[in-house]
Amino acid sequence: MNGHPERRTKPHHCIIIGGGASGVLMAAHLLTGPAKGVSVTIVEQGRMLGCGIAYGTTNPDHLLNTRVSQMSAFPEQPDHFERWLALDGKQFSQNCFVDRATYGRYLSSLLEPWQFGPEADRLRCVQNECIQLSEKASGVTARLADGSVVTGDSVIVATGHAVPLAPEPPMRGAWDFSPPSDPEATVVIIGTGLSMVDHVVTLLASGHRGEILCISRRGLLPQSHAGSKPIPYSEDQIPFRAPVSSFLNWLKKQAKSAEAGGGTWRDAVDGIRPHIAAIWRSWDHDARARFLRHAASWWEVHRHRMPPNSAARIEGARNNGQLSVTRGQFERAVVLSGGRVEVDIIPPGRQEIKTLLADHVIDCRGIRRDPEIHAAPVIRDLLARGAARLDPLRLGLDTTDDANLIAADGQVSSRIRAIGPAARGALWEITAIPDIREQTFRLSRVLPGIGSGW
Repeated sequence: MNGHPERRTKPHHCIIIGGGASGVLMAAHLLTGPAKGVSVTIVEQGRMLGCGIAYGTTNPDHLLNTRVSQMSAFPEQPDHFERWLALDGKQFSQNCFVDRATYGRYLSSLLEPWQFGPEADRLRCVQNECIQLSEKASGVTARLADGSVVTGDSVIVATGHAVPLAPEPPMRGAWDFSPPSDPEATVVIIGTGLSMVDHVVTLLASGHRGEILCISRRGLLPQSHAGSKPIPYSEDQIPFRAPVSSFLNWLKKQAKSAEAGGGTWRDAVDGIRPHIAAIWRSWDHDARARFLRHAASWWEVHRHRMPPNSAARIEGARNNGQLSVTRGQFERAVVLSGGRVEVDIIPPGRQEIKTLLADHVIDCRGIRRDPEIHAAPVIRDLLARGAARLDPLRLGLDTTDDANLIAADGQVSSRIRAIGPAARGALWEITAIPDIREQTFRLSRVLPGIGSGW
């Protein structure tokens, strides 16, 4: 005994900004992690945790684009979501695609043990919007829209995609599913990704009979899910640091080899999934920029696929002539005096404008928007004050590989991190649940007093 009282350390308090999928998974992993007594405050302006733009839908036709067997919140419990579905009374199989509203309820349920159980004092949920973060040696402060503040030891920014709330009229946003007043109306959808798929299946399910015209620069549609046996590539098989063109040629050869062996190209694409972050990190800025310019669209339609039911509806509408896809660069949409909308596009390889007439125009141009304009207020404030900066490709907040925020002067924050789609630049593939799950699980093991020095 040295005569000194035993030093007691106060449990770490982490503030999570954003209660969508990224925020809820981060909270669940912190609360179930090995660090004892960690407490979490989630600041989310929405009414239901876990239900951001992806899982806030109530439409049963809006399905997950990943199989049930891959959607567990916990990597060490791969059947966790399946067991939850069984308890919820849902009929399902491992390879089915359930509706996203159900998955939103699953995410919300992850936090129930700390909302109503004996450890309820470890989780606080604040329904408000964070507008500013400040960092000091002693901790962090989150200032909320109503003027109140929340203080803690660390902050994790999990605000999701930088998506505009509403596009310029007369276009409707990708998450505005209000149907045309006339079922015979001509609908033009700008963009041909998964958001477009949601709108088309919604229109068809509602009995819409009018023409649906989808426009994008390359005219590519997401591929359909099918059976896959991912090839277990080892690190020494992956051509890290190879030029983008060489890497893509290698991947195409892998896909052809898989097909020649009786499989599909999906076996190769799914096989490199565990290595995507390492591949991205191995490329320099110029290589990443080339990938985004020339290959990202091709990659995304093969990597982010449609559920088979949705694909069947899309194919049926194309076969009967109701749905068509046109290549072209969107220029503008203008309301005419009679109420119809004039949509101007420039077809590939041409300079003259082609004009289309529509009654209903939906902007589904995806999630790669300008964070300085479209991100959450707290991110815009961090950028404006120089407390954060965008990654060189302007995909999101610039962070270290361990998600620490990097300021405009290059200083690395010791208390503020950014995860998920809000900080895509470090990892690229961090928009799907399996990827976010891995990131949040890993961080929960190094954040509060477990090898991080906090």
